[in-house]
Amino acid sequence: MIKKTDLSSNTFNNEKKTRKEKLINMKKNGFSFPNNFKRNTNSIKIYQEYKDKTINELKILNIEVFIAGRMIQRRTMGKASFFTLQDMVGKIQIYTREKEIGSEFYKNHFKKWDIGDVLGIQGVLFKTKTGELTIFGKKLTILTKSLRPLPDKFHGLSNQEKRYRKRYLDLISNSKLFNIFKNRFKIIRLIRDFMVENNFLEVETPMLHNIPGGATARPFVTYHNEINKEMYLRIAPELYLKQLIIGGFERIFELNRNFRNEGVSSRHNPEFTMMEAYMAYSNYEDMMNFTENLLKNITKLLFGKNKIQYNKYCLNFNLPFKKLTMKESILKFNSDICLSDLNSLKKIKKIANNIGIEIKESWSIGYIENEIFEKTVEKKLIQPTFITQYPVEVSPLARRNDFNSNVTDRFELFIAGYEIGNGFSELNDPEDQKNRFLNQMKIAEKEKNKDIFYDENYIEALKYGLPPTSGLGIGIDRLIMILTNQMSIRDVILFPTLRSFKK
Repeated sequence: MIKKTDLSSNTFNNEKKTRKEKLINMKKNGFSFPNNFKRNTNSIKIYQEYKDKTINELKILNIEVFIAGRMIQRRTMGKASFFTLQDMVGKIQIYTREKEIGSEFYKNHFKKWDIGDVLGIQGVLFKTKTGELTIFGKKLTILTKSLRPLPDKFHGLSNQEKRYRKRYLDLISNSKLFNIFKNRFKIIRLIRDFMVENNFLEVETPMLHNIPGGATARPFVTYHNEINKEMYLRIAPELYLKQLIIGGFERIFELNRNFRNEGVSSRHNPEFTMMEAYMAYSNYEDMMNFTENLLKNITKLLFGKNKIQYNKYCLNFNLPFKKLTMKESILKFNSDICLSDLNSLKKIKKIANNIGIEIKESWSIGYIENEIFEKTVEKKLIQPTFITQYPVEVSPLARRNDFNSNVTDRFELFIAGYEIGNGFSELNDPEDQKNRFLNQMKIAEKEKNKDIFYDENYIEALKYGLPPTSGLGIGIDRLIMILTNQMSIRDVILFPTLRSFKK
């Protein structure tokens, strides 16, 4: 067994050389990476079915099993050996001895196998004197030869950069991480189940867009050779999904990847998973209630309760989620700001300058208010909280509020200081939408921003009539961070985007 997490270069190279020589000799003796071993069980099934059986009961039952997995530990004691086999669901101890499998095979084959080799075991269940459920290996087959030594099973990869770049090694040696990703996929399944149970239809929309839309972000640009045209990886599926509502679908969702050519950090990954959902004949308040029910359902099914631990916080999903307007939240967390300050361009600019916000010439009160909120409030929203009444300027696709035309019927959901969800009553007035798009274009031109486009096709679709509709977007990776108690988004994405590796 390898004793150190990071082998020295010489030791590692010698180990590689030895393993390669072993494979060469194995091939000379007929080894061909066999693909005909059929297992009939796995480690967890064995424990579930037989852990309560006594030593004598197992003797009488004489249960034969066929199991496969990776050898991760070995303890040889002369003519007998114990080793641990790891499969996707767990680990189990294997015992074998020279007398059982033959002296020549034991000495010249089995004892030369290495930690990391993938094996097929045919054997009989028994319990050791200490009561550990074990397989007595009667026939052992090597299925895959591992040509590289594994990290130390007890400490795993110590280098964080290597953990992300060689995720397969981290998964082999880190059962905690393996379980995080099993929970990730379980959470995604629970979300899908909830949506389907509530009569939402899962749909698919294009990943390649003629123009980027549905959000404000820098896109990834690609090129389609056949039609001789630049195209964009989607930054959001929103405009396509709303066209489906126009077409007659009333409850739809899409759970898939978005791409934004922006920051790489513990909170951001350029390629990320998002769920967007649209519900006809509803408004943003209906969607807030739906979102709250969705998260309460997931936490209950995942943990059996609605209180979970994230970092140093106990998050309570059992209570009604808090609701604050953006202005109310700014006033709550900034005792030196009063309401009149937020309604005066001169005063709000002064506040922004005092807290280090660099104001652009084109910004109106709404833009600055949003920046103050992001700078001073977001990270303080720990318990699940909806923030509502976002300024029109930062909500180009949301319906204006009936009582205050400066704000929209929009919400964002924050948990543990993270923005988790964004939703609103959809803007379905084609003239208002057209004017907002054109205003965006004017501002982008002033700021020399080439990533804002006017979507004429979407405006054309709106003219056929978008029913009253509410929409929702949930950042799946961030939600999974919270539900699995991870501090970095990289720890819930199997292969996160990384900067170039410098040797």
